[in-house]
Amino acid sequence: MGNNFKMVAKTLFGFEPLLAKELRNLGAMEVKEGVRSVSFVGDKGFMYKANLSLRTAIKVLKPIDSFKVFSEEDLYKKVKRMPWEKYLDATDTLAIDATVHSDKFTHSKYIALKSKDAIVDRFREKYEQRPGIDLDFPTLRINMHIEKDTCTVSLDSSGQSLHKRGYKSATNIAPINEVLAAGMLLHSGWDGQCDFLDPMCGSGTILIEAAMIACNIPPNLNRKEFGFEKWKDWDEALFEKIEESVLKKMRDFHFTIKGYDKAPSAVHKAKDNVENANLSEFITVEQQDFFKSEKQTERHLHMVFNPPYGERLNIDMPEFYKAIGDTLKQSYPGTHAWFITSNLEAIKHVGLRPSRKIKLFNGSLESKLLKYEIYEGSKKAKKQ
Repeated sequence: MGNNFKMVAKTLFGFEPLLAKELRNLGAMEVKEGVRSVSFVGDKGFMYKANLSLRTAIKVLKPIDSFKVFSEEDLYKKVKRMPWEKYLDATDTLAIDATVHSDKFTHSKYIALKSKDAIVDRFREKYEQRPGIDLDFPTLRINMHIEKDTCTVSLDSSGQSLHKRGYKSATNIAPINEVLAAGMLLHSGWDGQCDFLDPMCGSGTILIEAAMIACNIPPNLNRKEFGFEKWKDWDEALFEKIEESVLKKMRDFHFTIKGYDKAPSAVHKAKDNVENANLSEFITVEQQDFFKSEKQTERHLHMVFNPPYGERLNIDMPEFYKAIGDTLKQSYPGTHAWFITSNLEAIKHVGLRPSRKIKLFNGSLESKLLKYEIYEGSKKAKKQ
């Protein structure tokens, strides 16, 4: 296909290698890791496929121009010169997101405003009519990125952030972002080849992402819409063909995926979300206190969870983390347990040595994803 172009997929800190690997597996060309982003080359069909299939991407951007900017006025002129009527009609709506890393330009909101003025003024002068602004569901979402004195203008092919998968009707007080959940699972090496447990499952996000990885289900299958569906070159037949081809790659799953939560309200929400995602045949959710539970399978168990943290909940942290360590040691032999925490002090109370630590961010909170390997009784025997 001769119609290839460069794209940039945005992600969370620490997920760049995961996203690069996902892109290569999908067939992207010229994959290059950046900071919280990965650039790659593909055609329109691949852009559709990337939006449907990428688990660790927040956005897929299509850069359409790049230029040096020396002042706000300069930015205005250069944005206004661009042929916006190729992408947008005067009766359409737009929204602009801006990110700025520069000494010269410091205010991203102002950059977004200046860019919007330039586009709107171009239409007003040419057609005596101007596009409206719609921050939630615009016809065209535009991304302005200023790095030092270089401005890159991109079209946002995703529309709303890709973590909005479309299966959540209910969340609890501290829901985990879907992209963060998927990235944690991929970092943990989860591939659907053993039993899985999330012992503090909240509204079920990690369970749902785990099942989609296990069955190779595209994560954004349930989304209502993508940004590119409103573009002038939207090709519905091509999209349906791509969707059909990714669905053919789904695979069978022969193990169990279980979630526990001790709050009945969380269990109820998790079940609702699992049903919305059409994954009830793969996931069971039970009301259960992890600290009173024990391993239910003879086989190897893969555990990934997001324990509640002190910022939101009233918990005695040292006590709580000690209980996590004790429960793992005493009741979960033959388990690889991974969890994320932003309470770096509390880790010391787990009483086990993590075999891996990966730095991530949960929202703005610096966090660690920790791995604990619990062996089949052999270590206990040695100590005695």
